[in-house]
Amino acid sequence: MHVLLIDDERAIRRALREILEFEDCQVTEAENGTQALQYLKDQTFDLIFSDVKMPQMDGLELLDAIQSQGIEAPIIMISGHGTVETAVACIKKGAFDFIEKPLDLNRILVLLRQVKDRNILVQETKQLKQVVKKIKGSSIIGESPAIMEIKAMIEKVAPSDARVLVTGSNGTGKELVARSLHQLSERTKMPFIEVNCAAIPAELIESELFGHEKGAFTSAVKDRKGKFELASGGTLFLDEIGDMSLSAQAKVLRALQENVIQRVGGEKDIKVDCRVVAATNKDLREEITAGRFREDLFHRLAVILIHVPSLNERREDIPLLIEHFLNLVCQDHGIVTKAIEGPAVAALQQLNWTGNIRELRNIIERLVILSDQCITQADVLRYANPSH
Repeated sequence: MHVLLIDDERAIRRALREILEFEDCQVTEAENGTQALQYLKDQTFDLIFSDVKMPQMDGLELLDAIQSQGIEAPIIMISGHGTVETAVACIKKGAFDFIEKPLDLNRILVLLRQVKDRNILVQETKQLKQVVKKIKGSSIIGESPAIMEIKAMIEKVAPSDARVLVTGSNGTGKELVARSLHQLSERTKMPFIEVNCAAIPAELIESELFGHEKGAFTSAVKDRKGKFELASGGTLFLDEIGDMSLSAQAKVLRALQENVIQRVGGEKDIKVDCRVVAATNKDLREEITAGRFREDLFHRLAVILIHVPSLNERREDIPLLIEHFLNLVCQDHGIVTKAIEGPAVAALQQLNWTGNIRELRNIIERLVILSDQCITQADVLRYANPSH
C-alpha cells in the first residue's frame, strides 16, 4: 500500500513512517499541502494522512482540493488540537477518519486494516461492474459435441494453474473460454485482466503489460502498474498474442519463467502471480517458421490447447444461440422478447457465418430493431448481412 504522509512536523512524519513501513507500506512524505498536491498530480496513493494545522495551506483546504480533483484515496486527518467540531468538519468534507495527537499505535493499526478492507471492496466493486457489463449473458452456449468437449475440458483444467492457449477464428468466443477458466478457478475472486495485443501499438505494448516508471518516456508523467501487476492473484488474458512484437514476447517469456517483471524505465524486479491464458486466430506454428513468434514462448503458453470451432462447424447450436441473443438484445433495448418463426431459424442456419458468433449477435440485434413482433423468414432474407 502506497501512503502519502503530510505533516509540517518532522518528528510526527518519522514516527508515522516507522509504523507504516513496519506494516509493509511504501511511504512518501510531504511537508505541506502544496508539496502534497504536486505528489498527487504525479503519483497514485492508496491512503493519505494529513495534518489539519499546517502553514501555507491547512488540512481542510487540502481536503477540499483533493476532493475537487476526484482523488479516491481515503484521507485520515490528524490534529494536535482536536475538537469535536474539527472532527465533524473533516468527516463532512469527506475524510475517512480523524485521529488526535499524540498518535495511538493501536488506533493507527486498526485504521490501516479498515483502509485495506475498504480499498479491496472498492476494487472488487469496480471489477464486478466491469465484469457484469462485459459478461452479461456470456456463458458458453451450445450442445454440439465440439462445445460439450470444450466445456468438459474447461471444468477439468480450470482448478489448476496450467497455462492455456485458446485458438480459433475471430468472433468464435475465445474470450468466453478464458473467462470460464477464470470463473471456475481458485482465482475467481481476484481480477480477470484482458489485453488485446492486436489493438495496442507495438511501441506501447510493453508499457501496457509491464507498466512504466515516471519519466520512462515523454508521456510517462507518473508511475503506472502494468497488466501483469494488476492481474496478480488472478488471471491475465492475452488476446491475439500472435500479434505481439518479438521484444515484448521475450519479456513475457521471462515473466512466465521467473514470475517477475520490470517496469519500462525501471530496474527493480517485481514479483507477480497470475495465471496466463492466451488466445490467437493465427497458426502460431506457421508464425514460428516465419520467425514472427518465439517457439520457446509457444511451448510455455500451450500447456493446454483448446480450439474453438467456427460457427459454420457447429450449426446445430445456432437455434440455442438465436434464443440467447434474442433475450439479451431485447433486454438491452427494454422491449418484450420477440418471437422468431421456425423457417427464419432454418434460414439463419443456412447462412455462411464468416464473422462467427459475433456476426450472429449483430444480425439478431438488427432483426430485433427492424422486424415486427415476430421475426420471419422474409425478415432474415431482407435484413441479413448483404455478404450472405
